[in-house]
Amino acid sequence: MSIQRIAVLGGGAWGTALALTCARAGRQVMLWEYEERNAEALVKNRESRFLPGIRVDEGIKVTRNLDETASSDAILIVVPAQTVRSVVSGLASSIEKDRPLIACAKGIEHGTHKFMTEIIGECAPNAMPAILSGPSFAADVARGLPTAVTIAATDPKVALDLAHALNAGTFRPYHSTDVRGVELGGATKNVLAIAAGIVTGKGLGASASAALTTRGFAELVRFGKAYGAKTETLMGLSGLGDLVLTCGTPQSRNFSCGVALGKGEDPHTAAHGKLAEGIFTAPVLLEMAREKDVDMPIASAVAAVLSKNMSVDAAIESLLTRPLRSE
Repeated sequence: MSIQRIAVLGGGAWGTALALTCARAGRQVMLWEYEERNAEALVKNRESRFLPGIRVDEGIKVTRNLDETASSDAILIVVPAQTVRSVVSGLASSIEKDRPLIACAKGIEHGTHKFMTEIIGECAPNAMPAILSGPSFAADVARGLPTAVTIAATDPKVALDLAHALNAGTFRPYHSTDVRGVELGGATKNVLAIAAGIVTGKGLGASASAALTTRGFAELVRFGKAYGAKTETLMGLSGLGDLVLTCGTPQSRNFSCGVALGKGEDPHTAAHGKLAEGIFTAPVLLEMAREKDVDMPIASAVAAVLSKNMSVDAAIESLLTRPLRSE
């Protein structure tokens, strides 16, 4: 499969970073943006409002016409998880058979409990669903700093072709066929990153942070296995790698949200107007864990704090007073 023309749907920080990456990889790039003010900034200033200070290459075409993107050889879906369905549905009638649609959002849909590739498959049955995930911050990728991610599709050749198409030297995609494992790791780690942020915000120390991340990873593995993920995928970039990145730095919006919660801020305002996908994923993750009888005490505590059913102090106490058990 020859992939020369790539469309990126979403002109936020991550979408802009991926558009720049595709351009560095030598591809023809079209960047679609729904939000009018940001689209204007991209066209006039060659800069996304969500990624200030990063100039968008002149060769990247900016459009607000979704239909224009349909003829691309591959399409990256870089919109919030809860809007993936509406965007893909708007594009579905124009998509040619087996066109790769790559989900780049890390979340699970409310109500349906569907992962991003399941939504793509349902809304655009002609398309080839794929997923891109891994330890990556938009600002780092936009600046061309070394980054490794995983891209997965059920067809190994498609996954390989996409990895080659997105390989920009400093942006290195590894390919996989474990679609569920790759997207599950990305969604789960966002919730655990909020917990890690709470630990930091409460000033509980480095030892507590290490314990939280390690036990959180155990929850991620249990949940992943219950939903068919491969252990090696969960141990890789899109699982452990992404968890380590987002559980230790304020660059992570989910971690920063947790820090604010740990300092006593209200759950409704702790994200400070930024998109922290873990806020939306937490209750869904908990529902799905219960369906498979998976024990996820850390994720449960986060969900309880976000819904205001439990205070941060009570959530910490609930974790510390759990019965002792073997590791």
